[in-house]
Amino acid sequence: MTSALDDPTLERHFKGHRDTITSVDFNCNMKQIATGSMDSCLMIWNLKPQMRAYRFVGHKDAVTSVQFSPSGHLVASASRDKTVRLWVPSVKGESTAFRAHTGTVRSVSFSGDGQTLVTASDDKTLKVWTVHRQKFLFSLNQHINWVRCAKFSPDGRLIVSASDDKSIKIWDKTSQECIHSFYEHGGYVNYADFHPSGTCIAAACTDNTVKVWDIRTNKLLQHYQVHSGVVNGLSFHPSGNYLITASNDSTMKILDLLEGRLLYTLHGHQGPVTCVTFSRTGDYFASGGSDEQTVAILEQRLTLTEDKLKECIDNQHQINLQLHRREPDLQPRD
Repeated sequence: MTSALDDPTLERHFKGHRDTITSVDFNCNMKQIATGSMDSCLMIWNLKPQMRAYRFVGHKDAVTSVQFSPSGHLVASASRDKTVRLWVPSVKGESTAFRAHTGTVRSVSFSGDGQTLVTASDDKTLKVWTVHRQKFLFSLNQHINWVRCAKFSPDGRLIVSASDDKSIKIWDKTSQECIHSFYEHGGYVNYADFHPSGTCIAAACTDNTVKVWDIRTNKLLQHYQVHSGVVNGLSFHPSGNYLITASNDSTMKILDLLEGRLLYTLHGHQGPVTCVTFSRTGDYFASGGSDEQTVAILEQRLTLTEDKLKECIDNQHQINLQLHRREPDLQPRD
């Protein structure tokens, strides 16, 4: 990509799920993308144009969350069928099931070293598991409503969880205790995650806002009111300088955290944008939505200077045109 084309550009466009996409993640090798969907399937998309996609069947209900392990050798998925599965992302699609939750599992996430999983559920608990022994370790039990999301801190010592009880909790993994709770008065928190530095968290809220909290001082650092619909998900750029958000208003927003302002608005989806994530290097991001079960992969070189902070209207129009015109050339594996 040349310096003159630093605005986000559409790289690939995949279609193959039969219902809304709920979650998307990049393999660290940048050869595969995993998606989960309300259609109960996990799909692995190969980024090489000539390679087919894999459709993995095993869950009995909607897949709510997917994530590659840090090594890229495993994919974890969570489901409304109350189970978590670990898959090998190859043509065979072999998996093993983890069972301990008594309600829908909303979220699954690996620790940074790939040794541990944390899951969040409608049974109001978080659960922590070992990956290689596939063993349940312990539950975290202080939420009083559904838990939407749980993530490890970059160093693996803390866990953040977001719940329909309008709280965001920070947990110490070793002591298994909640060390702080942030309370949301305007709505619920759909999604939360740690800043790459581990010093802050960001929350995507149902009151259309995005908030960034400092977990050292427990103070609200930034409050973005840039969406006109519920915010469903977010992802920090690996540099820590940018945050991308996904909303029911059919847009994604790229926020400049250093300047505290909106950088880009992207209109690539025709309906709610349900999930978004940066690649491990930050050169790309992927999003999923309810519009014809589409996954869009965009290239983003976030090395922007002041003269490039312009409206992306032409670029957004091109993204829309490409999304409408491109026909998929994949052959999903049933």
